[in-house]
Amino acid sequence: MIRPRFAPTSTERLYMHITVAHISPILSLIAGVLILIMPRLLNLIVAIFLIINGAIGLGLLKWLHL
Repeated sequence: MIRPRFAPTSTERLYMHITVAHISPILSLIAGVLILIMPRLLNLIVAIFLIINGAIGLGLLKWLHL
């Protein structure tokens, strides 16, 4: 029987490698959940998200080694 390439065998494990490209979507999910839970913090959450996202985009957070 031929297994599809994406199906791991019983001894293989699938790992997710988080890179800089994954940080923005993860931050978006966290910010969205926080805004749903605490809508009064909308301005603060958006401001922090934009600052972190801009720093990542400019390469200022290279010390994270992601």
